[in-house]
Amino acid sequence: MHEINLGGIGTVIFVKSKRARNVCISVRPLKGVKVTVPNYVSYSEAERIVVQKKDWVIKHLSKVREIEKSHTKFTEDETYGTRFHRLVLNKNDKQNISVRVQNGKINVSYPFNMNVEVEELQSAIRKGIERALKIEAIEYLPLRVQKLAEKYGLVFQNVVVKNVRTRWGSCSRRKNINLNIHLMRLPDHLIDYVILHELAHTVELNHGKKFWKLLDSFVGNAKMFDKELKNYRVTVY
Repeated sequence: MHEINLGGIGTVIFVKSKRARNVCISVRPLKGVKVTVPNYVSYSEAERIVVQKKDWVIKHLSKVREIEKSHTKFTEDETYGTRFHRLVLNKNDKQNISVRVQNGKINVSYPFNMNVEVEELQSAIRKGIERALKIEAIEYLPLRVQKLAEKYGLVFQNVVVKNVRTRWGSCSRRKNINLNIHLMRLPDHLIDYVILHELAHTVELNHGKKFWKLLDSFVGNAKMFDKELKNYRVTVY
């Protein structure tokens, strides 16, 4: 790994990859700028390519910074919890950060001399929350799908719970339903709406008039629920 500071951009991390065929620049929230470099390309050549694309990087960094502002900053003075777990921050005399999810708690331990706002610790807290959400989602969502499917006479094959970045859910042609663990952050009526949305796809695969008519028969004004759902971002907390 190679790390440099480029004027106007800031820290850029270069990582060698056996699989990479071209120099690839990625700009992601809370991750910054990362450059994947094929083994046969030198770091200096990769740096030159980044400098060439400096305007593109800066443009995307600006968008990323706006996204980062919407992320929750966890502090020692405020409480945070998921549906069934409570975040507990513990300072100790160890040098490492540790995360445990058990007995309804997300226990995050970190050194006495570490500021809670350090991104390494904030990232560990988010990972702990995601672990808790996954536990909750596995326990709650498949049973809820089964109950709603029985209520409306719908048939599905399997339910898979995932941590994804872009979708609340999806349904395959084989009637397999994928649901996002972050559904557990939504109100009950929106969880049910997403589930019924995907169950409706077991009958109507596209979003045509027949699909919305079917979904309306389940929830009433489906477009209203869809509009409300847009107020929530999939992985921001």
